Amino acid sequence: MIQINSNFLQLKPSYLFTEIVNRTSAYAQAHPDADILKLGVGDVRGPLVPVVIDAMHKAVDDMATVERFHGYGLEEGPLWLRRRVAEFDYAPLGIQLEDNEIFISDGAGSDLGNLTDILDVHNRVAISDPVYPAYFDTNVMAGREIDLLPCTPENDFCPALPERVPDLIYLCSPNNPTGTAMTRKQLQRWVDYARDNHALIIFDCAYEAFIQDDDVPHSIYEIPGAKECAIEVRSFSKTAGFTGVRCGYTVVPNELYGYSNTGERVALRPLWLRRVCTKYNGTCYIAERAGEAVLTDLGRKQCLERINEYHHNARIIRSGLEAIGMQVYGGVNSPYIWMRTPDNMSSWQYFDHLLNTVQVVCTPGVGFGKHGEGFVRFSAFGLTSVAEQAIARLTQS
Repeated sequence: MIQINSNFLQLKPSYLFTEIVNRTSAYAQAHPDADILKLGVGDVRGPLVPVVIDAMHKAVDDMATVERFHGYGLEEGPLWLRRRVAEFDYAPLGIQLEDNEIFISDGAGSDLGNLTDILDVHNRVAISDPVYPAYFDTNVMAGREIDLLPCTPENDFCPALPERVPDLIYLCSPNNPTGTAMTRKQLQRWVDYARDNHALIIFDCAYEAFIQDDDVPHSIYEIPGAKECAIEVRSFSKTAGFTGVRCGYTVVPNELYGYSNTGERVALRPLWLRRVCTKYNGTCYIAERAGEAVLTDLGRKQCLERINEYHHNARIIRSGLEAIGMQVYGGVNSPYIWMRTPDNMSSWQYFDHLLNTVQVVCTPGVGFGKHGEGFVRFSAFGLTSVAEQAIARLTQS
């Protein structure tokens, strides 16, 4: 008799964004003439920027010839792309990375869950709340004990250090869903804490390209000591519109160590390499060449133009909500605006209210954790015209 992983029974029956799609689809079927404006799911809009399209076309042409065809490559990614990551994303920050510390992936979402494969199931995990659901769900699937760290307006959405010392800590800055970001001082405090307690930080840096404030680090490795306690995960999804292309990378420093059940000190990078080589056949060559194009001066310029459009949308949404008296956060170093619901409405009540009265879709905050109850998230991804229409409807309602 086959037995299931019973930890899956502890998960919520429906993933947050699936429920949003289901409710929106049901409304659209019942109201076929409705003009629904979607500011919920954080998917980017197309098209991909020209330099990326050109690179992908050239990569397809490579695959059409015997001489330039690419089959199996290094599971950790080609050396030319890993070196480009080190030179273009990290060297300007004063951060030196070795080639073997960079692992090319199919996006941040996969590695954020897969990294736990090299960690013992008995590790205690600390996760901020509200939070991107994948952090929580992947550890529930594994059966780990989880401590939630409240992120609220009272602590500026920067969690306090845990009462019980964890082994694994998830941090995301700029943050999804709150749209807020950690300062150097705040992040230094977490790095010092992790080093003092031999804990590991998994740092989600997927929204790094949206940072505008000088006091917000673009990488956790800007913080002294971070290479001894942190793994950083990045993605081209939001930076360059790769949500449908799938390419990102993870940095596992050579200075990073864990401990075996006998107390032996063990380097984590070789363990991750072993896991990658066993369970992953490498990122698509065409996506890798697209990522390489992003990591050029022209690629950065073209992607920044799109990011500036998203920043413009965020200002429209934030200022529009503030104008009608709403309490809002984020939207400066991030494409997300976090808003407290009016009249003590629950997150899902307000979601249904907006959908049914003004046909605007947001994301219920409670879907990101219990401390997200009473909040909703608005996404600035999409067309400026959609953001303007949505705020006009909210203002007139």
